[in-house]
Amino acid sequence: MASVVTSECGFTLIELVVVIIIIVVMIGIFLDRMQFYQEQAEKTAMETVAGALQSALILQYGEILTRGKPSDTAALVQDNPMNWLQKIPNNYSGEFYDPTPLAVAAGNWVFDLKSRELIYVLRNTNYFKPGKDGKKWIRFHVAVSYEASRLPSLQGAPPELTGILFKPVEPYSWFR
Repeated sequence: MASVVTSECGFTLIELVVVIIIIVVMIGIFLDRMQFYQEQAEKTAMETVAGALQSALILQYGEILTRGKPSDTAALVQDNPMNWLQKIPNNYSGEFYDPTPLAVAAGNWVFDLKSRELIYVLRNTNYFKPGKDGKKWIRFHVAVSYEASRLPSLQGAPPELTGILFKPVEPYSWFR
């Protein structure tokens, strides 16, 4: 009588543990990368709106100059930059007086009527390094710079506008 040799097909307990460990490590790496790319997408969207606002600011300034009223430039510093856009972003929450990060939904823009700053409240902050205030938001304002003329014939004349920018109030950065 011949004996039948059977071999069991399947995982041993050690093989099963190794496979589970590999899967868990891969899921961890995937989730970390997914958070990073979500944050990078949010950063890009926020910077796109900020760039559109800078372009709109230049157009507003050009309009002021074509009207021959350069003194109206000071009004741009006080104005809500969202008023300059043809289409306001869907994530603009409106105007608030002295908002807190908790008063505004994450991922939204808001205009602070007290400081006259446009604020973006971040949704993803794992890789964000906040400014000095330590808050998870980025505050923007219109910065106007003037300089005395260097031409001898214009000495004593009022300072000339040398720059107008829509820029962050304080530096911020993302790390990694």
